[in-house]
Amino acid sequence: MSKEKFPATPAIRALKRHDAGFLLRSYKYIDRGGTRASAQELGVDEHMVIKTLVMEDENTSPLIVLMHGDRDVSTKSLARNLGLKMVIPCDPRVAERHTGYKVGGTSPFGTRKPLPIYVEETILSLPMILINAGHRGILAEMTPAELVRILRPTPVNVAIER
Repeated sequence: MSKEKFPATPAIRALKRHDAGFLLRSYKYIDRGGTRASAQELGVDEHMVIKTLVMEDENTSPLIVLMHGDRDVSTKSLARNLGLKMVIPCDPRVAERHTGYKVGGTSPFGTRKPLPIYVEETILSLPMILINAGHRGILAEMTPAELVRILRPTPVNVAIER
């Protein structure tokens, strides 16, 4: 049986450089399918599939928010938590320039430049997560502890139900 080949994305290289414990999982990428499509195909709870969202503040400074696939970010709560006037999602082309990844394949690992990273605090209590590995159709399965060890994100409580 042949082993599945994965592209050598900056995210995968960063995970390997940090000796991370992770397993790559592939799924058929569906444009605008989001976390629901990947969770369905992989047979996992969408709550465990983590979105990497690129946002910007009132000064257009970028930041990343990691959120459960089945939740949205309250940008008002996030701004309030960070002591900012406002936080909005980045335009996809701008997000790609900041991270080096195409939207739908954005990973918090191996970004083009270091960005502040915030994580919904309830993600940290999950036994396992799946997060984008830097290419559409590839997720890295790992423990939240590995994510924290490598990224050192700031926990926030900004999730809202869809």
